[in-house]
Amino acid sequence: MGVVNKEYMKKKNIRWKRVMLKLSGETFGGKGQFGLDVDATNYIASEVKAITDMGCEVGIVVGGGNFIRGEKLSRIGIDRVTADYMGMLGTIINAMALQSMLETMGLYTRVMSTITAIHVAEPFIRRRAIRHLEKGRVVIFSGGTGNPYFSTDTAAALRASEIDAEVILKATNVEGVYEEDPKQNTQAKLLKEIDSKEMVRRGLKVMDLTAVTLAMENKIPMIVFDVFKEGNLKRLLLGEKIGSEVK
Repeated sequence: MGVVNKEYMKKKNIRWKRVMLKLSGETFGGKGQFGLDVDATNYIASEVKAITDMGCEVGIVVGGGNFIRGEKLSRIGIDRVTADYMGMLGTIINAMALQSMLETMGLYTRVMSTITAIHVAEPFIRRRAIRHLEKGRVVIFSGGTGNPYFSTDTAAALRASEIDAEVILKATNVEGVYEEDPKQNTQAKLLKEIDSKEMVRRGLKVMDLTAVTLAMENKIPMIVFDVFKEGNLKRLLLGEKIGSEVK
């Protein structure tokens, strides 16, 4: 099991040594939010490189909504289980694209998948994942949980618990958690801090209930932030109050 070196963190002046970054499929879709936007993927890779250069160990769970959303496909006639597996395959495509971008920047990476795809990804093995992180490799987790009916948010909370991540950083294209949908109400208030139980009570759909509950039970804080504001990821690691913290 990985051991967090507090003196190392103090020397590097970073808030967390090991983080779990959750990237939705839409993050890879760029402005169109569909398909794979190479520029958006390159930008995300550069943001990740900035924090690995600081000495941070980075695990990443990727979504696949820029290709397929199982829940939506199930509404138009495709069996829900089949649709969800199709979505899991989409996450592998995103993981491979991100891996390629990171490696062009000189980073060592590993893609792990819960769906067997031995030609392009390692099977997920907890101890191996932790060892990769300890060696300074960025580990990209694809395939979600490997089961239908569970979101990649839940996969992020699950993998964060397994690799002993100190925080879940959920990357979005909005500033954080709002009391209402900011796209429908431009006057909606940004919540800088919110208790996970309060978030559930209010019905704020930032992450699904299973993910929130799992993170809460394992005492892993979550921060929702705008990843498309350049430098936000690095500033979070340096201790700045950015986005919304779910405690």
